[in-house]
Amino acid sequence: MKFVVSSTELLSHLSAISKVISSKSTMPILDNFLFQLGEAELTITASDLESTLITSLELDNIEGEGSIAVPAKLLTDTLKEFPEQPLTFQIDGSSFQIEIFSDNGKFSIMGQDAEDFPLQPELDTEGASSINVSHVALQKGIEKTLFATADDELRPVMNGIFVELTSDYMSFVASDAHKLVRYRRLDAKADFESSFILPKKPASLLKNLLPKEEFDVKVEFDDKNAFFTLSNYKLICRLVEGNYPSYNSVIPTNNPNKMIIDRLHLYNTVKRVSVFSNQASNLIKLNIKDGQLVVSAQDIDFSISAVERLSCEYEGDAIEIGFKSTFLLEILTNISGNDVKVELSDPTRAGLLLPDETDDDENMLMLLMPMMINA
Repeated sequence: MKFVVSSTELLSHLSAISKVISSKSTMPILDNFLFQLGEAELTITASDLESTLITSLELDNIEGEGSIAVPAKLLTDTLKEFPEQPLTFQIDGSSFQIEIFSDNGKFSIMGQDAEDFPLQPELDTEGASSINVSHVALQKGIEKTLFATADDELRPVMNGIFVELTSDYMSFVASDAHKLVRYRRLDAKADFESSFILPKKPASLLKNLLPKEEFDVKVEFDDKNAFFTLSNYKLICRLVEGNYPSYNSVIPTNNPNKMIIDRLHLYNTVKRVSVFSNQASNLIKLNIKDGQLVVSAQDIDFSISAVERLSCEYEGDAIEIGFKSTFLLEILTNISGNDVKVELSDPTRAGLLLPDETDDDENMLMLLMPMMINA
């Protein structure tokens, strides 16, 4: 087997799919890329058994067909040192010897038998669902919710993004029991009602791939796996098994106290004041009344405290509520728009944070559980 490929183009594809490879793999073969050479294209696969990323490059100069496993780290480290130039790969299918010829030199690598590489999962066509989703909708859905997923070994369903498809919208939900994010796209709909839980790792892989995408993404899923087909990449991942908690029941509906405030001003104030909060609890207090928000924190152990005042638009009764500053900062970072709307009912119930202005095609809600002020 022999083929010629651009060094930078190959590195670009390998860098994108190498993020799937786990550093703690129990199968040595998974430290390799699977190269499959066809008539006019080279298909490259990387996997950690749970997730598989496949990419393909169209090549003009190919001799022979076949497949081989190539050491991933050695190949990417080598390619990083090359300027843009054509590289010729010559592969001996029987000895698994790979020789790479550059403008000025020759590099030899030992590959492995492609037969040892695990087979990729197949879609169960009988029980499968399929939908084409705008790459922008999918990218934003993942970006807005990924930060709120949990790391809970006892409840693995909380460690992923719950993707819900209906005839009215496509919904992305994530929660770690302290905060919850629900992001809906009204421009992505399905003819059927279905849902799946997308694990954290493939979600972050998609988050990196989607900004380069220009076309709709084909999403197919069955009971066990999901398949995302992009222009140059295909991601296959095992889904989280189990039922996602009923998230709608925790979203408070009657919130008479409403505040609208500049998001960046609130973010910067919370960041400054939180330096003075107790390091164990990160508790900050928000006291709102008469168009003014007072943000305060104190650490009794070190006799330090901070108070800052901000003007805001406020309708409702005077209220004092406590939040964990790190969670509030995360939400303010991930909510879009210049202003943020905060809806509260009482100090013991969750607060809602919403963007004051949204696109017609999107609907976003973030929920944050309060902390006891006098604990």
